[in-house]
Amino acid sequence: MSSESSPLSGVEAYVFDVFGTVVDWYGSVTRALEKAAPAGYANEDWGAFTKEWRRGYGEYTRRVANGGQGSNNADVMHREILDGMLTSERWKHLARDWDDAKREELVQLWHKLDGWPDSTEGLRAIKQKAIIGTLSNGNVRLLVDMAKYADLPWDVIFSGELLGSYKPNPKTYLGAIHHLDVPPDKCAMVAAHIYDLRAAASHGMKTVYVRRPTEDADLKAHVKSKHDGGDVDVIVDSFKDLAALIP
Repeated sequence: MSSESSPLSGVEAYVFDVFGTVVDWYGSVTRALEKAAPAGYANEDWGAFTKEWRRGYGEYTRRVANGGQGSNNADVMHREILDGMLTSERWKHLARDWDDAKREELVQLWHKLDGWPDSTEGLRAIKQKAIIGTLSNGNVRLLVDMAKYADLPWDVIFSGELLGSYKPNPKTYLGAIHHLDVPPDKCAMVAAHIYDLRAAASHGMKTVYVRRPTEDADLKAHVKSKHDGGDVDVIVDSFKDLAALIP
């Protein structure tokens, strides 16, 4: 494919979803919870705890994106979800061992997530060709801490906290485009979630779907590129693959 015919021809900036696309939230948080487990709870299903916490994140961000009540700060959100979980029948036995200080410590686990094996090298390669930044529902401090922890070489950080809502609210995509000072078709959204890319495309952005093992479950097998009759511009299995496709 010539550079002129590439769907990414002319793209000046790539903005990335972070949780699941750039970093492995499931493995990172599960391992951290195993280490933080109260005495006597080593056999707890921490993977299930992580998934429920993350599921609450999805429900919360969708509610706020649709105009509902909630904080635009992911740390506040994670704490509210955690507190709610610890009143549930399944997890209330943990509440007595996790006081306020411990819960704040657990919220900080989301600041230290490991990147996928290709993330740092792939992002550096893309950065040689274009602007790279986050477009994440995480808050600014979380994203900065994560970048330092996982060696993510962003040029800029855009977050729901800065832009006034969570994805897929239009404020997020339009805000990033505005601040990057590029036409929508010169900005590409990179994500492992098809809902995110469909929302970005509705505002004229280019779209890159990244297959990740923890994301989109059965959906990813059905995602197709526009060339194959689907609705995303490019599908890749790693950021290194994406870098190789950029003209």
